[in-house]
Amino acid sequence: MAAVSLRLGDLVWGKLGRYPPWPGKIVNPPKDLKKPRGKKCFFVKFFGTEDHAWIKVEQLKPYHAHKEEMIKINKGKRFQQAVDAVEEFLRRAKGKDQTSSHNSADDKNRRNSSEERSRPNSGDEKRKLSLSEGKVKKNMGEGKKRVSSGSSERGSKSPLKRAQEQSPRKRGRPPKDEKDLTIPESSTVKGMMAGPMAAFKWQPTASEPVKDADPHFHHFLLSQTEKPAVCYQAITKKLKICEEETGSTSIQAADSTAVNGSITPTDKKIGFLGLGLMGSGIVSNLLKMGHTVTVWNRTAEKEGARLGRTPAEVVSTCDITFACVSDPKAAKDLVLGPSGVLQGIRPGKCYVDMSTVDADTVTELAQVIVSRGGRFLEAPVSGNQQLSNDGMLVILAAGDRGLYEDCSSCFQAMGKTSFFLGEVGNAAKMMLIVNMVQGSFMATIAEGLTLAQVTGQSQQTLLDILNQGQLASIFLDQKCQNILQGNFKPDFYLKYIQKDLRLAIALGDAVNHPTPMAAAANEVYKRAKALDQSDNDMSAVYRAYIH
Repeated sequence: MAAVSLRLGDLVWGKLGRYPPWPGKIVNPPKDLKKPRGKKCFFVKFFGTEDHAWIKVEQLKPYHAHKEEMIKINKGKRFQQAVDAVEEFLRRAKGKDQTSSHNSADDKNRRNSSEERSRPNSGDEKRKLSLSEGKVKKNMGEGKKRVSSGSSERGSKSPLKRAQEQSPRKRGRPPKDEKDLTIPESSTVKGMMAGPMAAFKWQPTASEPVKDADPHFHHFLLSQTEKPAVCYQAITKKLKICEEETGSTSIQAADSTAVNGSITPTDKKIGFLGLGLMGSGIVSNLLKMGHTVTVWNRTAEKEGARLGRTPAEVVSTCDITFACVSDPKAAKDLVLGPSGVLQGIRPGKCYVDMSTVDADTVTELAQVIVSRGGRFLEAPVSGNQQLSNDGMLVILAAGDRGLYEDCSSCFQAMGKTSFFLGEVGNAAKMMLIVNMVQGSFMATIAEGLTLAQVTGQSQQTLLDILNQGQLASIFLDQKCQNILQGNFKPDFYLKYIQKDLRLAIALGDAVNHPTPMAAAANEVYKRAKALDQSDNDMSAVYRAYIH
């Protein structure tokens, strides 16, 4: 494809990380932000978000030329809001241009009238005036070019400190003027559909968000969170692929395209069973990245996804079916119950259980699925509702290695990284251990805050001190804020963390390994459940200490 000349002020479609092409405008960067050395790129601010970053020319397309194509291949309310913001910008800019043109014409008429009264009406004077105006215009044009060129040279002398970055292909030099695009009439944004982006082969890039006070832009990488202040290091840092051999178990951290490029969705039909706190966010990200998804849930539908009548129907019509339910009983009922998964399994059909359950349960499910010729993978996820919505979960997988590879684009859409842990049961064990640590830590946080209160110490000061020490983390800060504000809206249900502690203790018992800390924490959560805190966030364990 021929190189496209871009310039300051142009409206463009920019590709940032794993996100779909987004409308933005090429602008001047902040004074203290230099362009990366040797990189052919522009500083872009994205509409409808707070993100602004250096974007390589390979990742940019002219807005108007590709508008209709982009609208067809993208969907979602945020995308439509961004396009609407562009159209509003164009309308305002057009109105300003018309007003400016009108005022300019009036000024010119008044000026000409004044000049005619004050100047002698001679041909020589007119010719001199014409020549003089021509020189002024020429000098102004050259001045513009020098300013633009100087800005480019200054920007290229200092590298931008950011995540790993690939070198872009060389393109033609953009024009060195700063004129805005000609603004056409705005058009109505029509319905958007998810689909493959075959017309555009965007090269992967990594860009670092930059602070700015512009109220029209929200942080794009975190735009799904509605909490721009939260920052996850993994967004701006490319994850490394690593392998570790432990006996016969292969452990692999899979790279995530949430950081290093766009996702090419699998052409396989995807099913998803269970749209709770975690499942709903997972399905949203699968749809956003162009996957075809059929869902089933007892009580709710997911906008944008097809609806299956029963689990069996979803499995029978899809190539790979994921499930995410609350506990071992629900996981078994989903597979073995009436119109359950097992009735839809045929040779070659794939089933991925993302529920957090015990190893015995997942092993039993694997055996019955495989006995019908199906393929099985367990893939519980570490995270909460917020991370699920952001596509930043950590996925622990075990079982059919080929199926794990087939799920690559799905895992990249829903998580920041995934681990393959070998044979079925290993992921369940690891997940329970992870949640055991997290649940015990939460109970300790609540215990510390209540002890501070009863001894006359400031809970806020305790949090401030912890946030300045080695325990500082997003988890610590968010859960303490929940307690201080008395806001226990569920991000991870208390009843589920108690369930995981119970299963982790049973895991320890099975191998005769002591788990006294987990056992103590479990008793506190049981007390909180008795106080009707089951459906609140896990941080509501605090209430077990104040009653």
